[in-house]
Amino acid sequence: MTDLTSLFTDLVRLETRLYNVLDARLKAEHDLPLGQFEFMRYIATRDSARVYDLAHQMAITVGATSKAVDRLEAAGRCRRTANPHDRRSSLVTLTLEGERILAEAAPTVEAELQTWVGSVLPERSLEELATMLSMLRQRAEVDPRTDRVESR
Repeated sequence: MTDLTSLFTDLVRLETRLYNVLDARLKAEHDLPLGQFEFMRYIATRDSARVYDLAHQMAITVGATSKAVDRLEAAGRCRRTANPHDRRSSLVTLTLEGERILAEAAPTVEAELQTWVGSVLPERSLEELATMLSMLRQRAEVDPRTDRVESR
């Protein structure tokens, strides 16, 4: 029987080490923290996002997300505009500078992930792992006591 506590420990330590190595390389080569990269990547796949959407996706509070967006905006990598469908929120979009740095940084992230993950597991195992992690993440986003999506 699998020791779930050990599995959890391995997942957390792997995530921590991957995060640290990716963050260090992105900062060194692109002056871009991994957290900002992740925000920018999410925004780019949707053209725009509300702060609430970013907070939900990153599983952090709206306050922390708003501060992160402030830092991105101060760096000239994104901008906020009025949400035409909801006056209480704004839409975050990437600037041309944000798009440029994201395009430059993406291959760096892919190269590191290839080194640390892709070169270790065969393609079939990677596909299975991706499927399993997606299932676990989806389940983690639902409160098992209520079967409702958790809000942050």
